[in-house]
Amino acid sequence: MKHTILITCPDMQGLVFNISSILLKHGLNIERNDEFVDKPSNQFFMRTVVNGNTNAAVLKENLCTCLPSEAQINVIEEKKKSIIILCTKENHCLGDLLLRYDSGELDVNIEAVISNHSNLQNLVGKFGIDFFHISTEGISREEHEKLVLEKCDEFNVDFLALAKYMRILSPNFVEKYKNKIINIHHSFLPAFIGANPYKQAYERGVKIIGATAHFVNNHLDEGPIITQDITKIDHTYSWQDMQKAGRDVEKVVFARAIELVLNDRVFIHGNKTVVF
Repeated sequence: MKHTILITCPDMQGLVFNISSILLKHGLNIERNDEFVDKPSNQFFMRTVVNGNTNAAVLKENLCTCLPSEAQINVIEEKKKSIIILCTKENHCLGDLLLRYDSGELDVNIEAVISNHSNLQNLVGKFGIDFFHISTEGISREEHEKLVLEKCDEFNVDFLALAKYMRILSPNFVEKYKNKIINIHHSFLPAFIGANPYKQAYERGVKIIGATAHFVNNHLDEGPIITQDITKIDHTYSWQDMQKAGRDVEKVVFARAIELVLNDRVFIHGNKTVVF
């Protein structure tokens, strides 16, 4: 049986030796190990994949005996995680995730897709996944979000994925799913904001198109960044060409971020991440 062990604590001499000794006593074989020390904060990060029979609670308790009292320890049994996808009208990120899911490339259970529009219902239906249309018509933002939360609560999922979900989440929603909401957006923010950022970028003559995947917090599009990427463009691109290039980058970055999170490869450190 495989487990992934995530440890973060103040750095000190002998940490790796002490942790490895505990793992050896439990008869565990280390299949992969990654370490990093953030020197400005003197914070140690370690991700270790082990194989062997063990009790996760007992292992965590024993690891506590060799680590500083401030240590955060998470022992995660290897199993398929689950997500809910929230979307609006744009289909590129959602469609890409559904194809990766259908082919087995994205090892996850997609429990449901929730949207404030019905545009993508037929697309989702082709993959045998439940689609829930929660309309905004005739109700307040607060009432709509309450309905979305109630639907999410029907499923015990590990993460929410915002596949171009064009709604701002309230602090209450974010707190309920703290560090469990993954968002994707174009990297022009905040330089180019509003309804058509690609047209604004075209008018400014930008030379790269980018995308950013991040965890959602209460500061709009300023949560801890999981991954980013760019593609180069030139003066021959129309704003429509730029938009198409941007959507291609968004799909790849979003899927990569979700895969990293599902595989327990991301530590949140303040408003930054450590990604192994």
